[in-house]
Amino acid sequence: MCATDPNNPPMQSDEPPVPAEPATLSEPQGLQLDVREPASFDPKTYVAALPARPGIYRMLDAAGTIIYVGKAANLRARVASYFRADVVQPKVVALVRQIAGIEVTVTDSETEALILECNLIKKHRPHYNVLLKDDKSFPYIHITTQQRFARVSFYRGSRRGPGRFFGPYPNSVAVRETLSQLQKLFRVRQCEDSYFENRSRACLQYQIKRCSGPCVGHISDSDYAEDVQSVIRVLEGRDQEVAKRLGDRMEAAANALEFEKAAVLRDQLGALKSIQASQIVSATSDVDCDVVAVVTGPTLHAIGVMFVRAGRSLGTTTYYARAHLAEADEIVEAFLVQHYLVHEAPEEIVLAAQPKEAEALAVALGDRAGHKVVLHVPARGIKVRWLEMTADNADQGLRLRLATEAGIEAQLQDLGRALGMSTMPARLECFDISHTRGEATVASCVVLGAEGPIKADYRRFNLSPDAPGDDYAAMREALTRRYKRVKAGEAKMPDVLLIDGGPYQLAEAVRVLAELQIQVPRVVGVAKGADRRPGQERLFLAGVDTPLILPPDSRALHVVQRVRDEAHRFAIAGHRARRSKARQASVLEEVPGLGPARRRELLKRFGGLQGILGAGVSDLAAVPGIGPRVAEAIYQHLHPDQ
Repeated sequence: MCATDPNNPPMQSDEPPVPAEPATLSEPQGLQLDVREPASFDPKTYVAALPARPGIYRMLDAAGTIIYVGKAANLRARVASYFRADVVQPKVVALVRQIAGIEVTVTDSETEALILECNLIKKHRPHYNVLLKDDKSFPYIHITTQQRFARVSFYRGSRRGPGRFFGPYPNSVAVRETLSQLQKLFRVRQCEDSYFENRSRACLQYQIKRCSGPCVGHISDSDYAEDVQSVIRVLEGRDQEVAKRLGDRMEAAANALEFEKAAVLRDQLGALKSIQASQIVSATSDVDCDVVAVVTGPTLHAIGVMFVRAGRSLGTTTYYARAHLAEADEIVEAFLVQHYLVHEAPEEIVLAAQPKEAEALAVALGDRAGHKVVLHVPARGIKVRWLEMTADNADQGLRLRLATEAGIEAQLQDLGRALGMSTMPARLECFDISHTRGEATVASCVVLGAEGPIKADYRRFNLSPDAPGDDYAAMREALTRRYKRVKAGEAKMPDVLLIDGGPYQLAEAVRVLAELQIQVPRVVGVAKGADRRPGQERLFLAGVDTPLILPPDSRALHVVQRVRDEAHRFAIAGHRARRSKARQASVLEEVPGLGPARRRELLKRFGGLQGILGAGVSDLAAVPGIGPRVAEAIYQHLHPDQ
């Protein structure tokens, strides 16, 4: 994460957590200078010792904690600017009061300093920097143009593979809506290759006119290829060209007396014109750009981003910045660095005002993207409208976010009072166990903070207790694995630990924490009421004999119910996925040395698993690619008692 102006503070995305697109930024190597002195800090002396070269500086408080990271083209001049007598910015004044030391790293260029600053902000998350929460990679539409019958599908991840990628889209909903429209228009397949290659008759998608049935030969190669090219043209914004070609094909089919084909093309043309009419925002030229607008609040700020591809808006998404005493220009600058050094920047980024470091930013983003990047401030025209729309969306998102956070903070304050805590709990963790008669046991850990669910910190644990169905052993294993990491400093300590269960599950949790020598301020067991209805929960507190029963309308109880239900949902989802995977697996997959090709040959020869079970070693060895050694291994694995 990054900031660029020394007055900087990091940010959060609307879309939940998940894995961001793999992009590792290597830290540029620079000359590190430590100009701290534990006894006292004299700004005048230390600033005089700094070089007039590019680099980054880290400001530390009395405890040695990094409270701000900044970059500079001239370290001496930039750091000196903090200590001038005429400085009046509230943020700088508050920051300078806490500075007890400074560390600097000299780099070869301002671009290197920009990247290093971004990496350090991500790593240390200083209090006075703009903090942008890492978001998952954006979704794309992927067309496997290298295949005979191309597949059009939802895609998220690296775009280095074969085929064409279109996007990015602001969220998965926008992609799925686009795919649905394309499927209605051109009936191209979206099924997995493994499903497509093993069809003997057309599937339901063909019956409801969402696919042309290329898997069973219901459409010719040339007609299917023409449909795929039409999809590509629509995604490239060449709708008028597609409409003209559809009209020409319709007339040709009618002249050839192929009236059924002409009717299909007529319906496609009508559907395409309907989609074009519903497209509100479009440009007269093929513009690829991102539109970025900021709406500021007291401490929380919203950054709206509109994605425009081929002159057409694909929608907006909103990010949230935690920034203390930050101005709009530094929030924009921090966002551009943190976001586009991870996600590829388009050729143009439309802004309401030029950042202070616009030139260096454009160079750094262009180097990262592999093409020239322009930061553009429009004066008139449709791009100004785009900016206004993006700002309106960001403003609405900020209002909703602030209202949500205010509600959660009130609930957490009530919970702190109910549990006898002196301060509001800032972090809750809740554990739950899910299994089916001991099969595929999964534990979940969900986290709630003042800003809502912290989904990046959610964890699942695939468990293997000695006795299947032993919830106590499962809880013990999950807590041990989780809090060993907490003790090692790999995860944060919660203020309240919630266990889905009664006094016995609570006692197991207390034992685990005692063995690990970890002190959690409050450990609470959440037990359901007599008839398991919401509002009848009893809260068992460690060290307290009598359960705490809160009123059904208590805000403290509501936040406990919320995090408990979220843990339950997250555990069940993980359990079902694990159980489904286990039940779909073949016993042949467990045989050492038996890969997919050999398994396929066995199934073709014997017709299924029952035939393989009835085969002898010599029969198995006769299958191409198996041989005596592998045949013996297969037989022994399938008949362990013989």
